Amino acid sequence: MSVTTNYLNQNKDRFLNELVDLLRIPSVSTDKSFEGDVRRAAEFIKSKLEEAGADNLEICETGGLPIVYGEKIIDPALPTVLVYGHYDVQPADPLELWDSPPFEPQVKDDLIIARGASDDKGQMYMHIKAFESMMKTDTLACNVKFMIEGEEEIGSDNLGPFIAANKEKLAADVVLVSDTAMLSNENPSITMGLRGLSYVEVEVTGPNRDLHSGIYGGAVANPINVLSKMIASLTDEDNRITVEGFYDNVATISDAERTEMNKAPLDEEKYKSDLGIDAVHGEKGYTTLERASIRPTLDVNGIWGGYTAPGAKTVLPSKAYAKISMRLVPNQSSEEITEKFVKHFERIAPPYVKVKVKPHHGGEPAVTPTDSIAYQAASQAMEEAFGKKPIPMRGGGSIPIVALFEELLGLKTILMGFGLDSNKIHSPNENFGLFNYYKGIETIPLFYKNFAELSK
Repeated sequence: MSVTTNYLNQNKDRFLNELVDLLRIPSVSTDKSFEGDVRRAAEFIKSKLEEAGADNLEICETGGLPIVYGEKIIDPALPTVLVYGHYDVQPADPLELWDSPPFEPQVKDDLIIARGASDDKGQMYMHIKAFESMMKTDTLACNVKFMIEGEEEIGSDNLGPFIAANKEKLAADVVLVSDTAMLSNENPSITMGLRGLSYVEVEVTGPNRDLHSGIYGGAVANPINVLSKMIASLTDEDNRITVEGFYDNVATISDAERTEMNKAPLDEEKYKSDLGIDAVHGEKGYTTLERASIRPTLDVNGIWGGYTAPGAKTVLPSKAYAKISMRLVPNQSSEEITEKFVKHFERIAPPYVKVKVKPHHGGEPAVTPTDSIAYQAASQAMEEAFGKKPIPMRGGGSIPIVALFEELLGLKTILMGFGLDSNKIHSPNENFGLFNYYKGIETIPLFYKNFAELSK
């Protein structure tokens, strides 16, 4: 047993209690009423980094919510790891679907249940505790810098300007992130690719005010009906997206790579059972694994309009709205896809309504080479910790900052996540396994050791 693992075992209860304290802070970045709590979370992170032994700690103000920075430079000749994470979380709605209050963490069946447990407080905090373990046992093998932000869940709009203004401060050899999932605890994996994102909100307006559906129904267009038909037309019978030019630049994946990808263990019956569905669904000609990783998507994330309170109100609404996200794959540009969507949506609008499309945020797809020193260091670390070589996988989610790090800092990112798809991130009853939390703290020091050795 390594000295860092021994230190972990001696401090497990404290490490868990500290995470629970962090999870109690409702650091919801999308709602300004929680701004004080978001800043409280930043102060918590700073204090724990200080206790762990980091230097030059700062709460860095941005045009929005702050970034926590800290570092430990033990020898300028050694490689430097830049750790990125985020302390902000998604809203907890709908609250009534939680089995326990989202910001009153519960430990049940070896799971920590709370908003942010996996995304990303639990996974981010592993790095702080791993750092503490290395510092207290005098085994830190690389220099380390921490950049923990509070706006990831709202698009990281202020991260780019912060990085551009602090390139020297953030100079490193690799970025290390834990904000992704593994295949399973029995089959560890490393995410080596992510999809990009284009996120928009659409508004459809009919009459200039809400109308009585008996007096006007049948003579005036109902924006909700129209919006529903417009959304339905965005995919065809093969579940391909109908936006003009959407697939123009989609990277072609070789048959050999698709074959290797589909060797990853996926129990489709268990997959369906876990989700409570009778059949999978998606673009014709692709497997479930491929649909969820190497193919682009278009999904409605929310739709509303008219009367939705209890009881009945016979209203023909003036407006209807929807939020729509498009996941993108290599060679697709979020800016270009957003522009194509806007033009398409405006073109298909019938003359009896007016439409507006409001772009929200986006990000670019990214792929990390598996032959790099950093990837090999991560692979060896996970193999040593789990007893099995991790499978390289492309993830379906988006972390826009990965492409940003490469563009502004010239750095590749290692996505060494310890979550599971069953963690219910962005959903009620989000959770993170105690096994995963502790295994992450055990594995991260092995990455530092391997990266230092392989970099010689």
